[in-house]
Amino acid sequence: MTDHLLVTKENGIATITMNRPEARNALSLEMREALFLAVTGIETDDSIRCVVIKGAGDHFMAGGDVKSFNDFVDKTPEERRQNFERRIHNLHPTMFTLQRMNKPVIASVQGAAAGFGLSLMMACDMVIAAEDAFFTLAYIGIATTPDGSGTYSLPRIVGLKKAMEIAMLGDRFGTEAARELGLINFVVPKGDLSAETDKLAARLANGPTLALGRTKALLNASLGNSLESQLSLEAQSFAACAASSDWVEGVKAFKEKRKPEFKGN
Repeated sequence: MTDHLLVTKENGIATITMNRPEARNALSLEMREALFLAVTGIETDDSIRCVVIKGAGDHFMAGGDVKSFNDFVDKTPEERRQNFERRIHNLHPTMFTLQRMNKPVIASVQGAAAGFGLSLMMACDMVIAAEDAFFTLAYIGIATTPDGSGTYSLPRIVGLKKAMEIAMLGDRFGTEAARELGLINFVVPKGDLSAETDKLAARLANGPTLALGRTKALLNASLGNSLESQLSLEAQSFAACAASSDWVEGVKAFKEKRKPEFKGN
């Protein structure tokens, strides 16, 4: 594991920290590979019930490592095409895993969430942001198109016309606009981001993990399903949850008028 990415696990929470603060946590090849290893390992770790993704220093992530792109400006068009298509395909398993993972994923954002950083943020299930955070899809500035599932997530969150504006103009916007558009869930003072992230993560980690994971799966599937298919999935999911120990605890706690103590199974 490279020091470009740090992973800690405590109290059922895995924290993934992008660790290139001197480069605004721009995505290096080493970070990309480490991110894949981290999320695939966490996905199958039953002790982890919530995931937090954040950046070291003052920023979440400023996107790809554009400085490294200079190595390719003198290559032939075909060499450039092959290199970047391969690079971007190598990101896809990470993005699939984040959506498929049966546990909630939180992005904790301060400073810049730009380019792939914004795509990564949108791929998370919830976003808590410091009031100084800012956002831009940015790709158009170097004459290319979004990657990292950005064009999948953006129109689903903000609608097609607004997605066209954000992607084609590449303008920078702040937390007020991001919250109005539904890109982020919570805005907190910069000095409170870490504590508020911990609170949110603990709340989710102490929740009914199976039900949270299945709720995530249902919502992600809904935009591609017919009503009939979605109703069938809802029935299957409710029944699976009813077979869990947490469901029994939830029903007992409701009857006894106390707070449930979920174990994640």
